[in-house]
Parts: sequence; C-alpha cells; structure tokens
Amino acid sequence: MTDAARRWWRPRSLRTQLLLWLVTLHVVAAVLTAWFSFLAYGNLVHNALDDQMRLVAESYAGNDPPKTPRAMDGEAAFSRGAFVVQIWSADGATLRASSWPALSVPLQPGSGFSDVRAQGPAHSRWRVFTAEPAPHADAPRVQVLQNEDYRHRRALRRALLEGLPIALLLPAALLVLWLIVSAASRSLRGVARDVASQDERRPTELSLARVPDEITPLVGAFNHLLSRVRSAFATQRRFVQDAAHELRTPMAAIGLQIENLRAHVPAGEATERFIQLEAGVTRAQHLIEQLLQLSRQDAPPSDAPGERVDIEALLRESLGQRMVLADARRIDVGFEGLTGAVVTAPAAELRSVFDNLIDNALRYAPEGGVVDVRLHRVDGQAVVDVLDNGPGIPSVELERVFDRFFRVPGAAAGGSGLGLAIARTAAERHGLRIELRNRDDGPGLRARVVLPMQSM
Repeated sequence: MTDAARRWWRPRSLRTQLLLWLVTLHVVAAVLTAWFSFLAYGNLVHNALDDQMRLVAESYAGNDPPKTPRAMDGEAAFSRGAFVVQIWSADGATLRASSWPALSVPLQPGSGFSDVRAQGPAHSRWRVFTAEPAPHADAPRVQVLQNEDYRHRRALRRALLEGLPIALLLPAALLVLWLIVSAASRSLRGVARDVASQDERRPTELSLARVPDEITPLVGAFNHLLSRVRSAFATQRRFVQDAAHELRTPMAAIGLQIENLRAHVPAGEATERFIQLEAGVTRAQHLIEQLLQLSRQDAPPSDAPGERVDIEALLRESLGQRMVLADARRIDVGFEGLTGAVVTAPAAELRSVFDNLIDNALRYAPEGGVVDVRLHRVDGQAVVDVLDNGPGIPSVELERVFDRFFRVPGAAAGGSGLGLAIARTAAERHGLRIELRNRDDGPGLRARVVLPMQSM
C-alpha cells in the first residue's frame, strides 16, 4: 500500500469509520429505494397497461366485422411497447389478421390475461389478453399482446430515477461529513498540541473550551492525572530542596572544622587520609549545591523579565571563579572572544549553563591538560565551544549523559551526574541548545552551546 493510500485508509480513524458507515448507509438506502420503487411502480405500470390492453381488445371485438389492425414492426413492439393485435377465427384455428405477423402466439384457450413465451424472431415473454367470445357463433376472436421486457424496463427506469437523488446526495453528504469531522478533529489536534507542549516537570491543566462534549470526560480525567503528577513533582521538589537546605549548614560546618584541623594533621599517612576526607566533603558540598540548583529549576518559571547578559563577560567571570581548580590540576585554560553576543535571560540561569560545562571540562581533562573556551560564530549564529583534551564520551552515551544522575561507566570518581542535566534544562528554558561531540582533531570533547538567533 502506498503512502497516499495509507494516509487515506486508516481503519482506526473516526473519520474513516464515519465515512464508511455513511457510504454504506447511502448505498443501502439507494438500493432499497430503487427496489421498492421497482416493485411499486412495476405493479402500477402492470395494472395500467393491462387496462389499456383490455380496452383495445374490447374496441376491436365490438366492431362487426372487426377492423383490420394497423401494421407495425418488431421495433415498435420491443422498444416502445406497442400493442400487437391479433384477429382469429371463431374456432381459433386461423389467424385472420395481425399487426405484427412475425409474432407466433396462438389464441389462448381461456379468456382474460396470461403470460406466454413466444418462439422464433419474437422470442421473449409476452403479456396476453384474450377477449371474451361474441354472443353469435361465427364472430371472430380478438387477442392483444405486449412485450413483458418493455414493462420491466419501464419500471426499472423509474426505480433508477427514484434512487438517483440519493446517489447524487452521497458526494455532498460525504463532503459535509468530512468538513464536520475535520472541524472536530482540529479541536482534538489542538488538545494533542497542548499535551505535546507540556513541560514534563511542570504540567498544566488542558482547557476544555474547545473540546467536544464526547471527549470532555477523557480530557477531564487527564487533567486530574496531571494534577496528581504536578502534586507529586511539587512534593519531590520540596523534599529535595528541604533536604539540601538542611544538609547545607552542617556540611559547611564540617568543611570549616576540616579547614581548622588542617594545621594539626601530622605528615605521612594521616595527611593522605585527610586529603581524601577533604575531597569527599568538597564533593558532598558540590552535590548539595547542585541539588539546590536542580530544585530551583524544577520550580515554576518566574514571570519577571530577563536581563540582557553579555555572554563574553559572563564567560570570563565563570572562568575566573574556576581558576583555583584549574591551577590545582595544572590545566592550561584559554579563552577566545571572537564575536559579541547578548542574551536576554536571568544571569544566574545562563551562568549555571556555562559553569557546569566548564566545570566538567576542568574535571575530566587530565592533569596538565588544556581547556579552551571560544565565543565565535558558525554559519552566522553565535556559539560557545568548551573544548578539553580528556577521554571524551562514547558515542552511544552522548545523549544519555544529560539524564539525571547518569555517569559514564569508567568515569573518574567525583561527579554527581547532575551537571549536564542542570545545564540542558537551563539552556532549553531560554532558547539555547547544547550539543556534545567528540573532537575530530584529537582526544577530548567539544560541548557547544548554540545561542538564540536574536543574540548580537
């Protein structure tokens, strides 16, 4: 089946089912109308023509002697249903005169109507009326015949004319139904678009204003489900936010105590254990900050207008805040601002995008490695590239790394699996797009942030 046929023939479509039922209904109605018209009009034609045959026979039998019938051909008998008049001798043995001699139907033994089948060139079914014999014995007999096929054709023609209006109405009815179903399906497609545009973390109820009454219970049930999902997300968000806030203060105190304890740790194995403890506390503090950031992103967006943020200044600030980590790992950090770009969005949201990408590059680049940040244009659109010379990411995992708490198997310890998820959520909220790709010019990863088209 071709694509066009599949587009029109969809058995599970309401439109297809309605059209099929309507076509079937109209065809059945047309057939039944034609059939009943054929029966009713056929009976009417049959009786009317029988009366005419009787009158013709009686008019000939009433003349003494009977007048000679006017000659006719077979065309008149078959096509126009002309009456064939026969004048027989009183004993019925001799045909004295006939309007069409080729019709060889003998005089019927009884008076009245009968149906016979003629042989020879007039081979067909014939309706026959035999007049009553006259009172005197030598009076001729009169018999009138008419072709039965002509009667059936006349009744059939009338029946077809009766069914023709229904057949002609079918295309108009199909068009009207198509328009009605299309209008109804447009409202359903509008509901589908509303569902597709829902933010999975902040679902909102669907409007019932343009929903057909038959679909209202379904949409109402869906809205109830969305309400429950929204409540579940709000509960989860409050829990994460409360837990992160509650952990933030004691973790800060632990960090302060570790800092105070540094001068009292003896050299040797105790120093190594202390460094491990300090790294663990630092990771825990970083995770808490990311959980707080995640809970803020899951909250409903603020109606406050965004500010115009200079991307170059934002990148320099983000790099400056992370130079301590870069120096600790002896990483060479470079920056190129080859174009200007301004994005209208909350600065904190944009900072979370670039902070997480730069932080990932610094953590996964090898000690003594290189991290470059470039602000430039590609095909006329401003982009920010964050490049490192680390191990990169397997191609099959490039999309999965944006999932929350997902970490590439075999990755170095220290990450939480939240950084890229936070970055993508913040980017998509403000029209930015993050693309990850392994570098073609050597080992490492290129994280590209495509800025909105209106950025200058």
